[in-house]
Amino acid sequence: MGPAGVGLGMSGGTSSVRAMVIVPDIVREKALVAGADDWLRELPATVASLEREWGIVVGGVYEGATEALVAEAVTAGGELVVLKLCVPRDGDAARREIVALDAAGGRSAVRLRRHDIARGVLLMERLGPSMNVVGLPLSERQQILCDLAAAFWRPAYGLDLPNGQQKAEWLEDHILRSWEELDRPCGERAVEHAVSCARSRASAYDVARAVLVHGDVHEWNALRRGDGWALVDPDGLLAEPEYDLGIIMREDPEELLHGDPRDRSRRLAAATGLDETAIWEWGVVERVSTGLLLARIGLQPVGGQMLRAADVIAESVTGSA
Repeated sequence: MGPAGVGLGMSGGTSSVRAMVIVPDIVREKALVAGADDWLRELPATVASLEREWGIVVGGVYEGATEALVAEAVTAGGELVVLKLCVPRDGDAARREIVALDAAGGRSAVRLRRHDIARGVLLMERLGPSMNVVGLPLSERQQILCDLAAAFWRPAYGLDLPNGQQKAEWLEDHILRSWEELDRPCGERAVEHAVSCARSRASAYDVARAVLVHGDVHEWNALRRGDGWALVDPDGLLAEPEYDLGIIMREDPEELLHGDPRDRSRRLAAATGLDETAIWEWGVVERVSTGLLLARIGLQPVGGQMLRAADVIAESVTGSA
């Protein structure tokens, strides 16, 4: 989605702090859930400070962001860029994103121009529209995402990032806590299925196979770059590459239920030469985890669609047990 008409830039070239910053509702809700009230309150001053320090003029806000304030900007040299101010939250997400983009080097991901880890701020090249507005067929979209993920993967032993075992354990805890806190918005079998798969992936973690993965490869995070595509918003994780394909498994939940849902993991495995069981299990975990998160922040209908798919799949897998 494009930027909102009301901008953040300093009017008349002055350095006075704008009285109000227009924050998309989903970003505001995410900040409140994360306890980042101070971050919201200080956004106008933070934006004004970055304009002075980095020599940029900040413009319209992108309404489609969910975990950061994202806005158009222009450098003193006239380059069109994007400013991203990440919502502070558990897990040091902004630092992980910066580390991952720096290591990726812009080959299949957005190019990082400047950053400030302490404030969770990134200045990046400006890309085109996201894949979700282009309307590509599902099979073509998934193949592009597989190719982008594979180009992102690289050995990254020295990076200070969470590993696949830690991620699986975190997801298990997140699922169990969120399910209870949200008054059980999906069935118990779906949760049990996801927890079982998370434990399987945690025990399967092998440092020898771990690579830098993007961690959130989906059509909203793939943007046009020239006649190709580039990924944005990496989570920053050292894990088996099947993790990224598990993200593709969780997306398009309604289409997943037209036929055998496991056909998708088989296709993804065939396209990449990776392990089908690992792809399937990460997809099960991510579907429930993300569905619960989206339900919490009110991002519907997709949150409910993911949880419904999780219920149907869990019933088909465990119903005869």
